[in-house]
Amino acid sequence: MTTTTDPVHAFRSLTPDQMLDAIESQKDYLSDGRFLALNSYENRVYRIGVEEGPPVVAKFYRPDRWSDEAIIEEHQFTMDLAEAEIPVVAPISNVKGETLHKYGAFRYAIYPCHGGRSPELDDPDHLEQLGRFVGRIHALGATSSYQYRPKIEIQNYIIQPRRFLLDNHFIPDHLLTAYTTLTDDLIKQAEIGFDRAGDVVQLRLHGDLHPSNILWSDDGPHIVDFDDARTGPAIQDLWMFLSGERAYMSAKLADLLEGYTQFFEFNPAELHLVEVLRTLRIIYHASWIASRWEDPAFPIAFPWFNTLQYWESHVLALREQAALMNEPPLVWS
Repeated sequence: MTTTTDPVHAFRSLTPDQMLDAIESQKDYLSDGRFLALNSYENRVYRIGVEEGPPVVAKFYRPDRWSDEAIIEEHQFTMDLAEAEIPVVAPISNVKGETLHKYGAFRYAIYPCHGGRSPELDDPDHLEQLGRFVGRIHALGATSSYQYRPKIEIQNYIIQPRRFLLDNHFIPDHLLTAYTTLTDDLIKQAEIGFDRAGDVVQLRLHGDLHPSNILWSDDGPHIVDFDDARTGPAIQDLWMFLSGERAYMSAKLADLLEGYTQFFEFNPAELHLVEVLRTLRIIYHASWIASRWEDPAFPIAFPWFNTLQYWESHVLALREQAALMNEPPLVWS
């Protein structure tokens, strides 16, 4: 067992031996010694070979991000979805019925290993099928509420991330005035967008449903990585499949909602939030990388971050979003 007691230090210095020892401590798994680090920045995720069985995926959680209660709440939601035969990848319970495990300073979960490719977003059939599954997720999500997970709000998606970037001097001096005034305006525009959407239903969501979290096989999709599960409007789990020219986005929206509305009602007023939520994500994502910059894995994974070119492009992207938020919302017909 690792003798490191500081969770942050242990997480950053997690070794293959520690990872394999943690998995084998569950008794159900005898590793064959093979492992592969998978693409994950927030957590440490590995595919691990198992003697006399299929490989599994182990997720080691970053300390101080989620409480145990919040992680278990996410696990329970995905297990409920899986029980309803919705193709999500839920954690594996041990003989005690536990899904969140501890080994020394580490917290981790074990998942079945699924392969697949990204969905073909130009394929109307893929989009309609995705829409059906998202609709089913939301139908079950609407039956209860998260108690330990945050909401998608302007405060925690723009105001706090913006303050972090400014307070920690990430914005270059020559862009400081432009960034400050621009984000002041974006906050006001986002507030207007939420006002126009009105009193939308708040659901338990996947929260980060971009194409990389869809594994498509010949049998259809598997939806993975509910690590960012939050409460918010339904459109949060749909807008990341919409990009490009307006007519193209409208066509993709129609395909998604063709499947979605077979299982859950969609409120067209939420279309006022598409570009608002895209803007929130741009600012939140920059702040997220900045907040992890002392983790040695992040400068390696994002070598272009925190350069003059990056921040100039970031400000340009936000100016484009300011223009897009002034345009009429997409129309669903």
